[in-house]
Amino acid sequence: MNMPNERPKWLMLYAAVALIACGSQCFAANPPDADQKGPVFLKEPTNRIDFSNSTGAEIECKASGNPMPEIIWIRSDGTAVGDVPGLRQISSDGKLVFPPFRAEDYRQEVHAQVYACLARNQFGSIISRDVHVRAVVHQFYQTRVIDEFVLRGNSATLKCLVPSFVADFIDVEGWIDEEGVEIRRPLPDDSIGNHGKYLVLPSGELHIREVGPEDGYKSYQCRTKHRLTGETRLSATKGRLVITEPVGSVSPQLNGNGNQEHITLTRVPKMGSVTLMCPAQAYPVPFFRWYKFIEGTTRKQAVVLNDRVKQVSGTLIIKDAVVEDSGKYLCVVNNSVGGESVETVLTVTAPLSAKIDPPTQTVDFGRPAVFTCQYTGNPIKTVSWMKDGKVIGHSEPVLRIESVKKEDKGMYQCFVRNDQESAEASAELKLGGRFDPPVIRQAFQEETMEPGPSVFLKCVAGGNPTPEISWELDGKKIANNDRYQVGQYVTVNGDVVSYLNITSVHANDGGLYKCIAKSKVGVAEHSAKLNVYGLPYIRQMEKKAIVAGETLIVTCPVAGYPIDSIVWERDNRALPINRKQKVFPNGTLIIENVERNSDQATYTCVAKNQEGYSARGSLEVQVMAPPKITPFSFGEEPANVEDSLSVTCLITTGDLPIDIEWFFNDYGISSYSGISVMKGGKRNSVLSIDSVQARHAGNYSCRAKNHAAAVNYTTVLIVNVPPRWILEPTDKAFAQGSDAKVECKADGFPKPQVTWKKAVGDTPGEYKDLKKSDNIRVEEGTLHVDNIQKTNEGYYLCEAINGIGSGLSAVIMISVQAPPEFTEKLRNQTARRGEPAVLQCEAKGEKPIGILWNMNNMRLDPKNDNRYTIREEILSTGVMSSLSIKRTERSDSALFTCVATNAFGSDDASINMIVQEVPEMPYALKVLDKSGRSVQLSWAQPYDGNSPLDRYIIEFKRSRASWSEIDRVIVPGHTTEAQVQKLSPATTYNIRIVAENAIGTSQSSEAVTIITAEEAPSGKPQNIKVEPVNQTTMRVTWKPPPRTEWNGEILGYYVGYKLSNTNSSYVFETINFITEEGKEHNLELQNLRVYTQYSVVIQAFNKIGAGPLSEEEKQFTAEGTPSQPPSDTACTTLTSQTIRVGWVSPPLESANGVIKTYKVVYAPSDEWYDETKRHYKKTASSDTVLHGLKKYTNYTMQVLATTAGGDGVRSVPIHCQTEPDVPEAPTDVKALVMGNAAILVSWRPPAQPNGIITQYTVYSKAEGAETETKTQKVPHYQMSFEATELEKNKPYEFWVTASTTIGEGQQSKSIVAMPSDQVPAKIASFDDTFTATFKEDAKMPCLAVGAPQPEITWKIKGVEFSANDRMRVLPDGSLLIKSVNRQDAGDYSCHAENSIAKDSITHKLIVLAPPQSPHVTLSATTTDALTVKLKPHEGDTAPLHGYTLHYKPEFGEWETSEVSVDSQKHNIESLLCGSRYQVYATGFNNIGAGEASDILNTRTKGQKPKLPEKPRFIEVSSNSVSLHFKAWKDGGCPMSHFVVESKKRDQIEWNQISNNVKPDNNYVVLDLEPATWYNLRITAHNSAGFTVAEYDFATLTVTGGTIAPLDDGTGHGNVHTRIRLPAWMPEWLDLNFMVPLIATVVVVAVGICVVCVALSRRRADDMRGGQKDVYYDVVYNQTMGPGATLDKRRPDLRDELGYIAPPNRKLPPVPGSNYNTCDRIKRGRGGLRSNHSTWDPRRNPNLYEELKAPPVPMHGNHYGHAHGNAECHYRHPGMEDEICPYATFHLLGFREEMDPTKAMNFQTFPHQNGHAGPVPGHAGTMLPPGHPGHVHSRSGSQSMPRANRYQRKNSQGGQSSIYTPAPEYDDPANCAEEDQYRRYTRVNSQGGSLYSGPGPEYDDPANCAPEEDQYGSQYGGPYGQPYDHYGSRGSMGRRSIGSARNPGNGSPEPPPPPPRNHDMSNSSFNDSKESNEISEAECDRDHGPRGNYGEDSNEAVKRSPQPKDQRTTEEMRKLIESRRQLNETGPKQLQLQQTNGAGFTAYDTMAV
Repeated sequence: MNMPNERPKWLMLYAAVALIACGSQCFAANPPDADQKGPVFLKEPTNRIDFSNSTGAEIECKASGNPMPEIIWIRSDGTAVGDVPGLRQISSDGKLVFPPFRAEDYRQEVHAQVYACLARNQFGSIISRDVHVRAVVHQFYQTRVIDEFVLRGNSATLKCLVPSFVADFIDVEGWIDEEGVEIRRPLPDDSIGNHGKYLVLPSGELHIREVGPEDGYKSYQCRTKHRLTGETRLSATKGRLVITEPVGSVSPQLNGNGNQEHITLTRVPKMGSVTLMCPAQAYPVPFFRWYKFIEGTTRKQAVVLNDRVKQVSGTLIIKDAVVEDSGKYLCVVNNSVGGESVETVLTVTAPLSAKIDPPTQTVDFGRPAVFTCQYTGNPIKTVSWMKDGKVIGHSEPVLRIESVKKEDKGMYQCFVRNDQESAEASAELKLGGRFDPPVIRQAFQEETMEPGPSVFLKCVAGGNPTPEISWELDGKKIANNDRYQVGQYVTVNGDVVSYLNITSVHANDGGLYKCIAKSKVGVAEHSAKLNVYGLPYIRQMEKKAIVAGETLIVTCPVAGYPIDSIVWERDNRALPINRKQKVFPNGTLIIENVERNSDQATYTCVAKNQEGYSARGSLEVQVMAPPKITPFSFGEEPANVEDSLSVTCLITTGDLPIDIEWFFNDYGISSYSGISVMKGGKRNSVLSIDSVQARHAGNYSCRAKNHAAAVNYTTVLIVNVPPRWILEPTDKAFAQGSDAKVECKADGFPKPQVTWKKAVGDTPGEYKDLKKSDNIRVEEGTLHVDNIQKTNEGYYLCEAINGIGSGLSAVIMISVQAPPEFTEKLRNQTARRGEPAVLQCEAKGEKPIGILWNMNNMRLDPKNDNRYTIREEILSTGVMSSLSIKRTERSDSALFTCVATNAFGSDDASINMIVQEVPEMPYALKVLDKSGRSVQLSWAQPYDGNSPLDRYIIEFKRSRASWSEIDRVIVPGHTTEAQVQKLSPATTYNIRIVAENAIGTSQSSEAVTIITAEEAPSGKPQNIKVEPVNQTTMRVTWKPPPRTEWNGEILGYYVGYKLSNTNSSYVFETINFITEEGKEHNLELQNLRVYTQYSVVIQAFNKIGAGPLSEEEKQFTAEGTPSQPPSDTACTTLTSQTIRVGWVSPPLESANGVIKTYKVVYAPSDEWYDETKRHYKKTASSDTVLHGLKKYTNYTMQVLATTAGGDGVRSVPIHCQTEPDVPEAPTDVKALVMGNAAILVSWRPPAQPNGIITQYTVYSKAEGAETETKTQKVPHYQMSFEATELEKNKPYEFWVTASTTIGEGQQSKSIVAMPSDQVPAKIASFDDTFTATFKEDAKMPCLAVGAPQPEITWKIKGVEFSANDRMRVLPDGSLLIKSVNRQDAGDYSCHAENSIAKDSITHKLIVLAPPQSPHVTLSATTTDALTVKLKPHEGDTAPLHGYTLHYKPEFGEWETSEVSVDSQKHNIESLLCGSRYQVYATGFNNIGAGEASDILNTRTKGQKPKLPEKPRFIEVSSNSVSLHFKAWKDGGCPMSHFVVESKKRDQIEWNQISNNVKPDNNYVVLDLEPATWYNLRITAHNSAGFTVAEYDFATLTVTGGTIAPLDDGTGHGNVHTRIRLPAWMPEWLDLNFMVPLIATVVVVAVGICVVCVALSRRRADDMRGGQKDVYYDVVYNQTMGPGATLDKRRPDLRDELGYIAPPNRKLPPVPGSNYNTCDRIKRGRGGLRSNHSTWDPRRNPNLYEELKAPPVPMHGNHYGHAHGNAECHYRHPGMEDEICPYATFHLLGFREEMDPTKAMNFQTFPHQNGHAGPVPGHAGTMLPPGHPGHVHSRSGSQSMPRANRYQRKNSQGGQSSIYTPAPEYDDPANCAEEDQYRRYTRVNSQGGSLYSGPGPEYDDPANCAPEEDQYGSQYGGPYGQPYDHYGSRGSMGRRSIGSARNPGNGSPEPPPPPPRNHDMSNSSFNDSKESNEISEAECDRDHGPRGNYGEDSNEAVKRSPQPKDQRTTEEMRKLIESRRQLNETGPKQLQLQQTNGAGFTAYDTMAV
């Protein structure tokens, strides 16, 4: 026994705490899991399941328990049952399902199998009864009837022969003779005795009694019925009787297989019937008598025949068989010639059932447990027990567990079985409180020591209850003495610690010490030897007494150490000396089956040591013989009363003295009366009973006892006592109607059964059982007859039988005294008029009885009317009187009464005589109502002829037909109204009526004529076909109804369809009627669901209405592909080359078809990326095994389902690794001489290791001589081995094997080498290929040998190697390369050379790196898709796994798409029409994602809207203008909306009429003044951009006339050059004078500008020499004049769209300042550039750097050192007002403009200090690599080359904030865009942001904001809707990754821009005319014929002046005034505002 490990201290502490907390409750009898229980069957399957292959079957099995049990189906051998596709499956709720199957799919192991249902949970398992499943395949079968040979006069039996393969399912229903007369089986309630000549027996045979010659001419067929299919059929052949005339007398002869062994019946709810045949024939016809043997005896008694047991000829028929009918029957056949007999054994089966008592019991440890199996049913063949589903080999009804152990808890089952069925019951055994048996926790070990010191042995044991520990030495208990001390104590955690101290140990103390821990719930022990050095010593052995036949085991108690040998001797002979003896080296002697003669002796044990010293010890063995009793009994037959009996108890063997005692029913027998015991010597005793009485029955035991043992033997005495009367019945008489009671009582042993029978007929002799009824019952032998009647009178037999003797019987007469009685008090009697009639009255009662007749209560005298005659007849029960009427008349309908009288009283009965005749003709036939198909009639009821009118017959016909071609309607006789239906509309009919009763039919009534009305069609459309066209479309075709059912002209059809199997109503479509004759109609139903069954109905309609619906035609749409993958995919590794993959079918609703097969896609995981390397396997089942896989390889698998529609969605990949296997041989071996005694063996690992190499084995063998092969194990990481101690100049052979955990692999090739003094230079390493990962270290070996030591040199790609920082040669010759890069790939050769030889090897290094940037090229474009070609970089070494394609619209977010590696083209779909897109790609492999490709800038097809011709677009009237928007062309992208604005020609402000005009509408601008010139501005929007067109028109006069064009000075009416004065200018101003004056002022202003620009250039030049990052920052953020150009490709410029304020809004002044907030924010930066200069982008080469993808932010400042917060303090001109990091600003929004106290503060964020990339945590725009790392960029107005689509920003622009406060105002499609979209861009720094806010709705290309209150909440009430185009925009870059599209707004129609007609009365600079011009008018200047903006050359400074682009004189003057104001505000504001470009438009060139 191994010593258990010591448990951790904390565990003990925990246990102690738990014990204390638990208290006494833990040891209560209730188990802790009282609410938990083992499984119990709720629904157990039946014993037999028979089913047809066409129906299938489901077997349900349900169990309860806590926790809920798991249901598993198993076979009879215990193995689990799995699914067999299509044949057997286990449903999720535990049912075993057998679907219907084809006959050829029958499998015996599935369909003819014994199954069982197993339910299990953690408390145990139970198994159901055996379920015999039998599937019956529909097969052709025939039944036959063969001829039967029979002697005349005998009975014959015809058999229906059924083939054996269907016999179990075929019942014989009846027989049919050749005339077609059917002989049926008698019903269960039928009496058998009255069936005449023919009788169908319960077993199906046809029994024919007393066969005569005429029976030989008939033939018979049997009719059978199949129980499963219900099919009935007649036998294929007809059988007949072959009748033999007897020649002389014939003794009884048996024919057929008369000796039936068994007839077995299964009892059904109504008990079955059984036929016992006695097939004997004889002449004369024999007599048949049936007897039944009394069970267990050879005596028999005659079978009592009654209603239940009948004998027909020689056949015994038992109805409603009961178990008591079982037994052996004898049929005795006799005639005058001889006799014969037939024995039949009958077994009546009753269903088996079982129950275990108790069903649950909780037993404490060590206590007994008893389960009793109570069962019923017949027969019981076996009883067996199981525990937790395992057989425990117990076959008694009572299962007793003497001492419950821990392993005994669980579920117990009792099974009872016979050949046909089985039953089970279950019970649970739970363990009670204290049940921890002892366990040794710590113990002493074997020890060897010198004599002298003390010894301390320790044992620690635990358990509950606490165990006691005792000690033994060589089997003898150790007691305390002066040298041995035993002590023990209990620890805090309940363990017992016991120790044994031996003071100054001697050699004699050695031996086997044992500690034994014992408690009442178990024992545990531990033993170990203590060896003490010394001479041998044997302790004294006590005498050993053993019972003969047992096995002797004794161990010699030897001390001393060491002991060389221990032997046993007997009579100085060493044992063993026979086969029974066994001697073991440790001194144990075993003698089996000990006998006194051979084994009783003295045995000597001899122990010796090596020096020859010995010791001896003797053992005396005494063999004792136990008593043996010879079996005895009282005899086989039971004893009868007063018999004499004696038995002898004889002891054949056993040691004397022997004590013999007798017991009766376990009590001493000495005092029991009537029994005497006499001792017959030392070894026998006789028990005698002189006169046996009933009390003597019982168990008699003889018990013999001696010193060896006590034995007993028991026999049973059974005493029979015949019945005796206690109360014998006598004759009784009772008054009729009283309750009668007759007692009959008897006793006997066994107790007699008392039965009552009634005589058949009036005389005693033949009796039959009393039928149970309401008023007759027998209770404990007493006969009760309640309300006794005359029918109860007769002879009764009381019989008492117990099987002993003939029994008792008594016959009595019960008489009933009764007055006359008529059984029928009143009845009706009918007669036909004119025919004779007889009336009868029968009176029962005591005779004589007199009878008189009355008619209608008047005495009837036949003498007065000779038509009447009276006769009387005396019957056994009374008198019958008859009244005859010769010829009935109508007057004979009367009440006749007969009166009967006797001595006990009188009674009367009445007969109601009814004389009947045919009815009279109905009359008054009228038409009440009529329709197209029916007519409502009424009539008067005629005389019914004294017979109720059965019916009226309404006869009708078409008017042109004769009355012989009529239709009829039958109407019940009680009604006088009826409706005639099924008429044809618009048809003339004749109608009449007749009445009918039981006698006959009346004459017809007068006929009436009617014409029916028209109706809706009555016919259904014909030939309806529904066929699927595709997955969502079905075609319906049909033909019209028959012409006769149109009922008018058909106008069309309603075609209705709906989902099948739903309660929804039909969706109808209308189809017009096709007039062509016979033409087929059709309709396609579209937009249906995939693979869904639809029901289609059609009805025709005419002008009246619709006809009937056609029958539902159901059809499925075409199958689609499964939309969900198979679920629960799992894989299991089976072997090194096979994997099992299993899955569950996709949900039915997602299959979109019938799943035909499943595909398993699999490949090694490292090749999974390569589609060409994937393998596919198809299977129909839900699992499959993949074969032929690579060993020890990780595989990736996916499963998909396939329908007729194609492959479905693949499941998530799963992974499994194949098992390892033995490796292949090492690929190469070298053996290199290292010296005269050493050889270095090196090798290369196997090509296929098939697992993890655990070691290598090097084999070496000297050649020539037969020397043994030496092996050397080498660790797996070592690739060489030095063999030493070899002989010089002797050849050695070497080879190597590799091993995995599976075993050793194949051996390598052998190589021979010879040790030598000459050691040439050789390299042990091999040419090899090394694969290194990018940026990791690589090492290439070069292990060399040689003497002298060789010199090692390396060459890299053929060039001599010299060490550097990254590469060096290690001391062992290896080359180490640090941080490998792509350029390191190539050949590396190592050279070793010494004075003898030189050698070299070459390695190849492959570098695996992430992919380099792939090539992306544009292949094709459409309006909503781009096709790109992808090509990997030529320099990639590692295999590419795929691409990630990144794309985004110009103002949207980045989206990605995965592209497979072999997909050379990829479509990017669902794009915006006419929009610019950026596309780049990255590759990825198993190293990771690679570099990004160059960004591809492209756009989808489609253009902005195109201008229409003015006459087609504008239609003018006097006070309105109509706009025809359909005249606009959409440019290929659908139009979204129009913005309409107008103004009078001389006004500045535009009025917005509507900002959301739909493109397909006409629009009318109302409320115009007549005869006035107007300007009209139209902005057309689509997804490609917008187009602005301006038109001028004049309204008509009030009378409809036109007005003259405006004069432009040339007479051409050019409205653009005419200078009209505003109304506020005085008339005295001469414009010819003012224009030159204003021009002069403008020239002066321009001169000032030039000076300012020159100064600003000088400052800029100075600054460029300073901090470069500051300079570039200003360049990027300055407000540039109209002449400046900017390359849009600078990535940071894309991130600078600012806040777009609504136009003309006034910002309130900042408190404490002399300029308003807008001015403060809008101030310029100082003139770094002249407003008319060209900014040269070449100054900064980085500006043209390719735009890269933003995977990794670049660190460090590429443009100079970073600057921090200190640089914000106005150190450079133009930057004085820069918003400082961490500065809080007070910005007043629109809502707060009325109340400055509501202004909100916001804080700027710190500089990034030169770090490009987003602020951590920001979800805003990502800066691309190369961006100067400053996030405080300013917004500005910039004009860019048109090649890059001018991006313009508001000249008001100022500082950009980091975050945008309002989330919903950033829509790059609809809000202010760059000039690509021709949008009105307003960039205001109030909301400008370099980083978008974090919300998801910040960048929605469809909508700026929700339609309602987009800006009202931001700006205040009055400005709600008009501003919904110009949202508060963040500075959204076109590469914004962090903001997602607004998921809630997907409208494709962006809202239009805001109105432009707001108040301009404030004269601040913010709201000056120039400011307004800059923000609106100049942005929207028209060019040419009001065409598109920006269509001139790339640089705006080169634009040629056009008259139409020049400003008016008035505008010039305002600009000059504003410049003057500018100069007056002081130098600081001048600096700040210079860069506003003198108020010019952001990109227009001004010609002055």
